[in-house]
Amino acid sequence: MADLDAQLILDFLDHLEKERSNGARTRNARLAALRSFLKYAAHYDLTALLVIEQVLAIPMKRFDRPVLGFLSRDEMQAILDAPDTQTWAGERDRALFSLMYNTGARVSEALGLRVGDVVVDGTAVAHLHGKGRKDRSVPLWRTTTKMIRNWKRRLNGTGEQDFLFPNRGGGCMARSNVTQRLELAVSAAAERYPQLARRSISPHTIRHTTAMHLLQSGVDISVIALWLGHESPATTHMYLQADLAMKERTLNRLQPMTASQGRYRSSENPMDIGSCSCELRIITGCA
Repeated sequence: MADLDAQLILDFLDHLEKERSNGARTRNARLAALRSFLKYAAHYDLTALLVIEQVLAIPMKRFDRPVLGFLSRDEMQAILDAPDTQTWAGERDRALFSLMYNTGARVSEALGLRVGDVVVDGTAVAHLHGKGRKDRSVPLWRTTTKMIRNWKRRLNGTGEQDFLFPNRGGGCMARSNVTQRLELAVSAAAERYPQLARRSISPHTIRHTTAMHLLQSGVDISVIALWLGHESPATTHMYLQADLAMKERTLNRLQPMTASQGRYRSSENPMDIGSCSCELRIITGCA
């Protein structure tokens, strides 16, 4: 433990960035792993506490976060309408993308869904299994429920534990497969909205789009955090920063410091001078 000092850790972090060309995110992830180990080791090796404290004092490196990308409602609807529902793969893709947009699910959460995880009879709901073994239930819109119900009929003969969105062989779809299918949908939607062809749209963009549309609809940020399965609402605050329209509306409510302010004018009728003099005499005791 004595060899694992702060200078060794700093040299390792520099090696990651300079020689292995890793970014700040990777550097911080490696440092976080080392810090977790050292916090554990502090309970078992008291003689190394000084070295451990020096390593734990190494700060995370700051970095510029990319601008959050999301789609408008019309663009999102065009992508959802793009797959051809007359084909098996097209109907699967439309049901998959619609559920991802409805629930804000991560790709892994959507691909891991089993047939029995999505209830379409009675109160329609999707039971998602998220990161860190955290489960959440998200209600479904009527349009999404109808798509999932029709897709389940097409999967006639599958069991409750079979994948809801399988590949051709009946197994779990790969993340790369979803990316390819989404690219096809975006290319078809670009005929109506050419700007889509110039943008980088990934399956995670659908999750960002769900959050932004909920925020623009007036949903509280804490509810959006629960909807997306964020452990802390602080993670959801990035959507507040990305909504330029909301910032503009807030700015319009404020007046600049240099703006000339009008003179105050009372909305009530002026008081009678005689009554004022009478009230003054009564207050001062001169009546």
